[in-house]
Amino acid sequence: MQDFPAFLKSPSNRIDVSSQFTEDVEGYVFDGKDGSQVAFWTAHRDRSSKPHAHDFDEYVFVIAGSCAIHIDGRRAELRAGDEFFVPKGTPQSMDVTAGTRTVHVFGGKRARRESET
Repeated sequence: MQDFPAFLKSPSNRIDVSSQFTEDVEGYVFDGKDGSQVAFWTAHRDRSSKPHAHDFDEYVFVIAGSCAIHIDGRRAELRAGDEFFVPKGTPQSMDVTAGTRTVHVFGGKRARRESET
């Protein structure tokens, strides 16, 4: 599969660019009843995210492509099928290659939709 299925990419769930730490990525978000969120991201170009931390845990799963997460002074290379857990409050950044698709599960509200801005 080259892309996420169309039903995951509903315009009403598109993440606003002001709610992203990485330029030129396309993201869509879904909310859990408990306040958690699941985000689907596609990097259209090689990019690096700004250093940041969240007030909740984050789980990252790489669907396609590759990325490197910078955390606690180390760099972890992730490829399709790899997963990574980031504890809340942990400073992080990520380098993604063009074509990389990831799923991120957040233990809290991480992203705002375009329709919410």
